[in-house]
Amino acid sequence: MEQIKIRFGNHIETPTTEDKSFEDIFQSVNPMFCFSKRVWRPQMDIFETRDEIIIQAEIAGVRQENMVIELSDKAVKISGVRKSSQPDPTATYRLAEIQFGRFERILYLPSVIDMEKVSASYDNGFLELKLGKQPKTNYSSKPKLPIDFL
Repeated sequence: MEQIKIRFGNHIETPTTEDKSFEDIFQSVNPMFCFSKRVWRPQMDIFETRDEIIIQAEIAGVRQENMVIELSDKAVKISGVRKSSQPDPTATYRLAEIQFGRFERILYLPSVIDMEKVSASYDNGFLELKLGKQPKTNYSSKPKLPIDFL
């Protein structure tokens, strides 16, 4: 089994809001209509425990070699391609809800992560990332003073 490739870095690019909203307007009218390459947004969950942040992504039908995970200390970007398996190119669609093509999600992390404690697994159409948290350090060297409210 291949391992999932994770890229570590300090910067993750985000698409501009003008590009996203313009595309969304026309896709809401007709999901098969778009001006640029179609990008879909898979469903994801993010939650945290005391020691780690866990991200689960529903990306059934995506091969491991067709996904990229980019990770900085503040965000994670999961992108890739789900290739179409259209059985007959002359077929006329009556319903087209399954999205194919490029996908991309950028999630901002609630805590700083430890780049040494990162793992990923992909099983049954779900990607799961486990990101270890940096231990919190206490920067307060002065004793805390009580605050009186008037």
